[in-house]
Amino acid sequence: MARQTDKAKQIHQLFLRLNGNTRQRWETVNQEGHNFYLDNQLTKIEKESLESQGMPTFTINRIIPIVEMLTFYATANEPKWQAIGVEGSDSDVAAVHAEVADYIWYISNGKNVMSQIVQDAVTKSVGYFQVYVDPNDDRGMGEVKIRTLEPFDVYVDPQSRDPLYTDAAYIMVHKILPRAQLEMLYPEKTHKIKSASSQYPTHQSFADKADEHDFQYKDVSEGYSMLGEDELLIDYYELYEKLSIPYMNVFYRVEPTPEEIGQIQQSVMMQLEQVKKETEVEVEETMRKMAEQVQGGEMIESRFQREAEKLQQATEAGYQAKQEELMQEAMEAATDEQQAVITEKEFKIQMKGSLKENVIQATKFYDTRIKLSIVIGDQYIQDSVLPGYDFPIIPISYKYTGTPYPMSAVAPLIGKQKELNKAHQLMVHNASLGSSLRWMYVDGSIDVDHWEQYSAAPGALLPVNSGYESPSPVLPAQLSSAFVNIVEQGKGDMEYLAGIYSAMQGDTGSQHETYKGLLANDEYGTRRVKAWMEGGVKNGLTRLGQVVKDYAQSIYKAHKVLRLVQPNALSEQREVELNIPIYNDMGDAVGKWNDYPSAQFDVRVIAGQSMPINRWAYLGELKELMQLGVIDDIAVLAETDVKNKENIAKRKSMYSELQGQNAQLEESLKDKEGTIETLERQMIQLGIKDKVRQAEHDMRKKVVDTGAQIKGDAAVNKANQDRYNYEMSVEKQKYKDELQKNLQTKRLETNGEKK
Repeated sequence: MARQTDKAKQIHQLFLRLNGNTRQRWETVNQEGHNFYLDNQLTKIEKESLESQGMPTFTINRIIPIVEMLTFYATANEPKWQAIGVEGSDSDVAAVHAEVADYIWYISNGKNVMSQIVQDAVTKSVGYFQVYVDPNDDRGMGEVKIRTLEPFDVYVDPQSRDPLYTDAAYIMVHKILPRAQLEMLYPEKTHKIKSASSQYPTHQSFADKADEHDFQYKDVSEGYSMLGEDELLIDYYELYEKLSIPYMNVFYRVEPTPEEIGQIQQSVMMQLEQVKKETEVEVEETMRKMAEQVQGGEMIESRFQREAEKLQQATEAGYQAKQEELMQEAMEAATDEQQAVITEKEFKIQMKGSLKENVIQATKFYDTRIKLSIVIGDQYIQDSVLPGYDFPIIPISYKYTGTPYPMSAVAPLIGKQKELNKAHQLMVHNASLGSSLRWMYVDGSIDVDHWEQYSAAPGALLPVNSGYESPSPVLPAQLSSAFVNIVEQGKGDMEYLAGIYSAMQGDTGSQHETYKGLLANDEYGTRRVKAWMEGGVKNGLTRLGQVVKDYAQSIYKAHKVLRLVQPNALSEQREVELNIPIYNDMGDAVGKWNDYPSAQFDVRVIAGQSMPINRWAYLGELKELMQLGVIDDIAVLAETDVKNKENIAKRKSMYSELQGQNAQLEESLKDKEGTIETLERQMIQLGIKDKVRQAEHDMRKKVVDTGAQIKGDAAVNKANQDRYNYEMSVEKQKYKDELQKNLQTKRLETNGEKK
């Protein structure tokens, strides 16, 4: 009990030292930046001074849109992690880790968590991811989750010099919570929480605000129970510290179990039985040979008896030696050599048992672990060793300064914001003085009450006592035209300092209409945001993925099914299974498929995944790629915001299929029509050739007949020949006309059938 009290005092004293002068000055500076973001830009003294001078106290907040745009650019899309297997056998499981990371991100509402962290980094200089295990989730199986921490609740080792605090000796989280909430967090420690004494108030607000436009967590200093009574507020401490724990890398033999030894003995007896049968045959053969030698007189009877006894003894000794040999070989085959990494304390305990005889080699080494100690008030609640080797608290700094005290994006803008506020206040005050004149008068020359009531009224009659000079107006000094330019230049300076320009916020006057111009704006205008994303956010997300991997491998050891829904409407729900049992023919589990806890892989973030894209410019680029034939219209549809994209894609797929079928039918019809036309031409040509051959045959016949008749008379023959030639020419022309007519008729009929 005394050790627990001493530990609680030690942690409380460490907190007081961490919350020293340097830490308070850093918090004060970043609290001012956060107040400027929340439009609390005037201190009480500044406001009272302005009011005493009759000047306006309004502010023109140019920081809010800058912070919102930075937050949007850093969280427009959700980050994605990729795992690479250390060995080839780990590749499949490494691919599954991306799904596990998405699942943890989904159940943790990661998008909102990251938005808050980025906003903290921009306004308070740093935001924090915290990886933790919810032991009551998934019906007691536990779930790994991610949440954010209030930056001003985290206290880091001041000597840390790594942007991710990996070299820090400790990290402390200090909160002030109601007792009832603490009892909900640790129901098994209720008796200690009830006896804890409060050290509140240890929180002190560093805010210097003129108007309570907002209420931050340190402004709320009361708590109430369900009965409406005051609830005791208690300090709550979480101390994460690094420990070098001695471990033993042990190689040892695993002897077979009694059941396995029984099976080995049965197998050996079966093998020995076969050896025995073979030996008996050999002994019988030897005895027969010696008996033949006795019968042949080559061996006496007494020698035969002596040799038989020696043979029997040798056979029995051989049986025993063979049995021992087979048993030793079987035991060596059944003995497995395994490796285990255990703490030195566990090793010493197990060495007192059977492990001492089976150890082959044991090597001592030191490994780093994270120890979590929890203190509530003055009560030490519990401690535990966390999974993995890194702190579960991952910082995202905006501008790392080489210390645990980074700088915010708002800090360089505070001066320009004050300049803009002052310029607007002066211009409004000057205009107010010009519209409501001040008067200089001689005492007793006017009725003061009358002038105060009616001096600003249109058409008012203002009396002056006789014998006195009339009051003279006091005009305000004319502001220089350069004063107005200061305001515009100040706005430009703020945009330049923050890296967030008007075009990025929708100013159409400075934007391009073409998608190439929009892409150029996004490329050049967001380079500073990308530099921060690559230098700070990406490293933090990579470390987050590694810590999540360590926690997930320590929690997800049983068979688990992860169900994820794709954000794209064209995608479907997908399932991922981990640690799927593999059974043998006897129904016993002999291994696991997708053995997640034992896999080894490295985790990294996919670059630029969380950065936004210009939707219209991106769609314009996709359209050009579609026109070039690089992608199809379905790929373009998937990136649009059209409703019922999935149904449209299905209909387009059906239409495309029908169009393909129609094109095939049209092509087949064209082929058939071409074949028909070719056959028709061939038939016509064959008909012409046949008619010509028939005509030539008739002509030769007529020539022969006519030649016989006019052979003796040359004159008659010539006249007949001329007449014959004339008739033949007429007949040929008639035949050609007839063929041409038939061909034309045939074509008309063919065209009619096609129609």
